[in-house]
Amino acid sequence: MHTDIPETILIAAQQWATAEFFDNKTRQEISILLEKKNNAELIDRFYRGLEFGTGGLRGVMGAGLNRMNTYNVMRASYALGKYLHDIYAKEPSISVAIAYDSRNFSKEFAWVAAQTLADLGIKSLITDRLTPVPLLSYLVRFAKCHAGICVTASHNPPEYNGYKVYWRDGGQLVPPHDKNIIALYNKFQDYSVFKSMDRQKALELGLIQTIGDELYADYTENLSKLSLNPEPRKDFSIVYSPLHGSGLEPMLKALKAFGFKKVAVVSEQEKPDGNFPTVSSPNPEDKDAMGLAIAKGKELQADLIMATDPDADRIGVVIKSKSGYINLNGNQFAALLTDYIAQHSNLGADANGVVIKTIVTTELVRDIAINYGLSCEDMLTGFKWIGERMSEYEEGLRKPYRKVLCGGEESYGFLVGRMVRDKDAINAGVMMAEMISYYKNKNMDVEDILDGLYRRHGYYFEDLQTITLKGKEGAEKITAIMTEFRQNPPHRIGGKTVTRILDYEKKQGYRIENSKPVDKTAIDLPASNVLQFFLEDNSKISVRPSGTEPKIKFYYSVHDKPSQEILSDPQKWQFFQKECRDRVINFKAAMAELLSL
Repeated sequence: MHTDIPETILIAAQQWATAEFFDNKTRQEISILLEKKNNAELIDRFYRGLEFGTGGLRGVMGAGLNRMNTYNVMRASYALGKYLHDIYAKEPSISVAIAYDSRNFSKEFAWVAAQTLADLGIKSLITDRLTPVPLLSYLVRFAKCHAGICVTASHNPPEYNGYKVYWRDGGQLVPPHDKNIIALYNKFQDYSVFKSMDRQKALELGLIQTIGDELYADYTENLSKLSLNPEPRKDFSIVYSPLHGSGLEPMLKALKAFGFKKVAVVSEQEKPDGNFPTVSSPNPEDKDAMGLAIAKGKELQADLIMATDPDADRIGVVIKSKSGYINLNGNQFAALLTDYIAQHSNLGADANGVVIKTIVTTELVRDIAINYGLSCEDMLTGFKWIGERMSEYEEGLRKPYRKVLCGGEESYGFLVGRMVRDKDAINAGVMMAEMISYYKNKNMDVEDILDGLYRRHGYYFEDLQTITLKGKEGAEKITAIMTEFRQNPPHRIGGKTVTRILDYEKKQGYRIENSKPVDKTAIDLPASNVLQFFLEDNSKISVRPSGTEPKIKFYYSVHDKPSQEILSDPQKWQFFQKECRDRVINFKAAMAELLSL
């Protein structure tokens, strides 16, 4: 009957179908799969437990070990609560901030987390409305909580949800706390152990408290202090879409605080909806997701078009320019904002100003920072590492002290100032609006600003190739790809010689000379499953599996400096840029051939 399904998976599925601890809906969902002998689905749901990764949980919703559901939320909250008791045993009380976005079951999962923590005697401050990730990070800091939870799957498709965990500095979990909580999560496998206190009882005992207006008002007030050029903005028009997510209220409040009055919202995407009915994926990196906002922006001839993902930590931006509307990618966004902030900060080398980016973010950010006398530091992919570095400086753990102006990553994440410890689309959105408004008031076109950066620092072009490989076989394929690249690295890619390799898992870099590794150097960053190949033409290709999705990602970066002859001839300058972009196309084809895709 079940000859093609492993016995361990069958036993686990039968337990979920019969154990009284699971509710009727959960038992019925698995029972139907067993009755229909849907072994492929059973294997996918039970071949492993839903992994508590370094940032928390994320997965397809449904019943089963490898699914996002109430029981795995209880398990994660139980592990977090136990760890907090271990770490803060001497403190009289422990508190956790909790928020949730617009995804299906986000609110329910958030309350389950609060009630599970309440059963462990831990107080939760839970938002009384859907609230973005950056405001959760701010709440942890604002309320001096010991940890934070945001129920969200960020920009993933509708069938996903997740559970991000934050530490008391407002940043996502980093070592050693992530590893320690993961160990506890893996240890606690008996679901009958996890309990949740009755909601009304928890409220009466003060173990759960809701918060809303005070948080939004305080966040908005402090955000408004970041303004660098509080000029009149009455003629500046904006179109904004929250993509059915949690960004609407905080974004509108922030734009108003910055003096923007002509703001139109995309009505079709204004209402929170976890099914995201108007987009295939609620990701502002995807041009299709920006479609309705762009259409409305063009109709109104808006100066700026913006959209945020469901948890409002990523933002997509389209800007009106003399040649039409241009869709900025994450690298251009980071470069433009870094340049604007740096030129108005008066924080050069004497003031120890620093800009932080990730290892796959454009090196143009570094060139810009250095141009203004600032330093630039690289962190691993993931904004949590930028947040950690910010906290290290502020808490005196890293010396000499440096004041962090901003931090950015290529995946449409940016943060100005030090209010929060995660990427913040509200923060980045109002600063982008101020920047474009500032240029408009001076009759300067943002397209020309970007062109000026390329002329000064050399032309940069970056692109991302993502390959989705789902399920158990997909995970094994991704592992095999990384193993092959690590054990047998290519010596040439797209006709260009590989001159240097950085292996972040081994925390080691080396040059390639006569096909042999030489001049080995240590990488002073935590170990991470990332490989970077540097080529003879100053190009760079980075390879890494996604930490939250069944994907492997290839990041391409080309950089070349034009001669004065090229710069003085518009046609030659345009051709030069096209040649750089064509190199990326060539590299993509070469990598596909290496992977036999």
